[in-house]
Amino acid sequence: MARTSSSKPQTVVVDDRRLQLTNLDKVYYPATGTTKGEVLQYLAQVAPALLRHASYRPATRKRWPDGVAGQMFFQKNLDASTPSWVPRRSIKHRTSTNDYVLVNDLATLTWLGQTATLEIHVPQWRFGRTGTPMPPDRLVLDLDPGPGAGLAECAEVARLARDILRGMDLDPLPVTSGSKGIHLYAALVGHDDSLTADAVSAVAHELARHLEFEHPDLVVSDMKKSLRAGKVLVDWSQNNGAKTTIAPYSLRGRDEPTVAAPRTWDELDDPGLRHLTFTEVVERLERDGDLLEPLAAGHLAQLEPTPERMATFDKLETYRAKRDPDKTPEPFGPDSPGEPDGAPTFVIQEHHARRLHWDFRLEHEGVLVSWALPKGEPTDPKQNHLAVQTEDHPLEYGSFEGSIPAGEYGGGEVTIWDSGTYDLEKWREDEVIAVLHSERRGSRRLALIRTGGRGGDDQNSWLIHRTKAQPGDEEDGGEDGGDAPDGAGTARKRAGRRAPADAAPAETPRPMLATTAPPGELARLDPDDWAFEVKWDGFRAVVDVLPGTTVDGGERTVRLTSRSGQDLTVTFPELRAVADMVSDDDLPLALDGEIVALDADGRPSFRRLQQRAGLTRPRDVEKARRAVGVDLVLFDALVVGGRAVTGRPYTERRAELARVVTPRRPVHVPDALEGTLDEALETSRLMRLEGVVAKRRGSSYTPGHRSRDWLKIKHARTQEVVVVGWRPLHAGTGREDARVAGSLLLAVPDDDGALRYVGKVGTGFKEAERREVVRHLRPVDDPPLDGVPRAEAVHARWAAPDRVGEVSYGDWTSDPADLGAADDGGAGDEGPRLRHSVWRGWRDDKRPAEVHVEG
Repeated sequence: MARTSSSKPQTVVVDDRRLQLTNLDKVYYPATGTTKGEVLQYLAQVAPALLRHASYRPATRKRWPDGVAGQMFFQKNLDASTPSWVPRRSIKHRTSTNDYVLVNDLATLTWLGQTATLEIHVPQWRFGRTGTPMPPDRLVLDLDPGPGAGLAECAEVARLARDILRGMDLDPLPVTSGSKGIHLYAALVGHDDSLTADAVSAVAHELARHLEFEHPDLVVSDMKKSLRAGKVLVDWSQNNGAKTTIAPYSLRGRDEPTVAAPRTWDELDDPGLRHLTFTEVVERLERDGDLLEPLAAGHLAQLEPTPERMATFDKLETYRAKRDPDKTPEPFGPDSPGEPDGAPTFVIQEHHARRLHWDFRLEHEGVLVSWALPKGEPTDPKQNHLAVQTEDHPLEYGSFEGSIPAGEYGGGEVTIWDSGTYDLEKWREDEVIAVLHSERRGSRRLALIRTGGRGGDDQNSWLIHRTKAQPGDEEDGGEDGGDAPDGAGTARKRAGRRAPADAAPAETPRPMLATTAPPGELARLDPDDWAFEVKWDGFRAVVDVLPGTTVDGGERTVRLTSRSGQDLTVTFPELRAVADMVSDDDLPLALDGEIVALDADGRPSFRRLQQRAGLTRPRDVEKARRAVGVDLVLFDALVVGGRAVTGRPYTERRAELARVVTPRRPVHVPDALEGTLDEALETSRLMRLEGVVAKRRGSSYTPGHRSRDWLKIKHARTQEVVVVGWRPLHAGTGREDARVAGSLLLAVPDDDGALRYVGKVGTGFKEAERREVVRHLRPVDDPPLDGVPRAEAVHARWAAPDRVGEVSYGDWTSDPADLGAADDGGAGDEGPRLRHSVWRGWRDDKRPAEVHVEG
């Protein structure tokens, strides 16, 4: 029994809630003398992290009123003594309905500590703020050691499971459970509301069975205790919607106050791995922050009526108050606000009301922001038109045409005069600049400026102006572009523009390419003759930094050019920061590097980079930029001070690069790896990077050519592929949906440039990506190549072979050098195929003709 406490009760206020705390010196953990007061202090210290992973989840509690040496009480249902302010939700079971506590705030967490709740167990799904159960937002694997196994064996299984989960585009995060084993969590991001706990359980079960099949002496997926001696049970069942797992940062009811503690993967490699106590967890949290924070991406990605989204409803309050849905055909909008889907839209409606006018509407923050134009859209930059801002309209109004009955608000005929999409350049309370795009009337750039009317205080009085700088003009005024009606700013810019005498070459150098290193050659790479650099998993880019282009020294220009010659500057605007890291004396500059997106561990993630790929519209770029930032890694200098340095040796070019660039985030100039190739590979492997590039120290730079002076060595095999079609999800069944890809059909050009089928890929996609990849493809009627096996061609949808992707794979079924040697379509004589391929993403920086067999 725990020692009886004689401390007096204390009344405290936590989050504006009054609680009475009693018996604070009562010992909960006799082995360490840890008291109730210390438990409460721990809960307060870890509350932000614990609540992040436990809030809005129905909690099951394990209580030890007399300490861990006494009896444990397992409790789901709230009882009559529960304070009325404790958040709760009801769940109906087969024979009863239980009220579960939601651990949403520090006051509730403190109340749990006061009632001797040491362990908090929660499911892998949450309640929405309105009480609706949401789809599961995370996957969990409980690695439970059987007799004769321990944490070391669990860590080994965790690493095996990690490789599979990463191949599924899941990023597993380890937690030592504080009891016996290890929990692996992965955020489920990008799914829709159709995802179910049963579906997640099925995937976890299949993964567990796969691990058991591949490692029968180490792993078991069956719960039977008789099978578990010396093995690790991969318990997949905790993904069941009715099951729970100990919440991260929760204490455990063990002899000592251990904790379900987030860990790093490096820690799992430590032979001395052990469970952590609550004091250690507090110290780590203060030092390292919440290592499990990326797990919250799952529920943060789910759509709920948050205060921000609820604000959209308020925006339509005026619109709805002016109209009676029983008397007008006008749309009233859905019950929930829409999410942006692609580029924002605009519409101009001709409105024959009491007075003819045109209604100009721009999609913004879930509604159509609207102005009435008595004289319509201006066509002459010298002539501005009046614009009167009106109430926001629902998005559905963008397609409305019809007759509003006489006597109703806005009564008269409404027709669509023009519609399309727009690029947003500026949106402020008093100024909006947008470039409209429509099939009917083309592209044009308009500005809306609030004037305030004659008295200056009329918030609805605006003017609409057609800017002098228009899409396609040689001169582009930029964001505000000197576009006042007199155009004086533009004239000054035009008069002052001239090319500097030391301008960089007009054509950006093409990057030099590396060759895949044959195994026999690796042993001959002497570190005295070769430098070993990290192989970055990103988009290759040549970076031009040009001097200012006006007489009095304008701003420097940065241009990012991909391997295939695409301009990436607008896609990655934050990398223009490199202009501030070089000296005027060294301009113009051309540098070689790689654009990467770093994950939470600071490693390049090609999948994260995909979220930024191919975006050019400012609104799309800015939205993606808020979610995924990018960095620029520089590793060579091509032009310095307007003079080419490509003919100089590698070591001299690297020295020039270090001299001319003073890097700071987001720009990096990393040193080469030290030691031998084996040591460099081991360093790269420990850092979980893609591989190593060996570069001959005395070699020159050969733009646009693949050279054996640069040799690439990858840890994982990857292959660029040309996508030639797709098979719909559930192909050949009544559930087939051609808009959703079940797998993609892949090809690689042979030595003569003819496409050769190399197999299909059906794993590695997020659920949302299965629709997105189809939208990337251009359908065609006939297959663009021969030799696709009949079993894979049936139900296939064919695509123009103009998109390049990348897969990782286990091996080739035969020597890929034999591509094209097989008899096309011949039974039993198929050519080389990729085995165990996993989709990595699109390579928008590559052209199909550049694809070749990687190794």
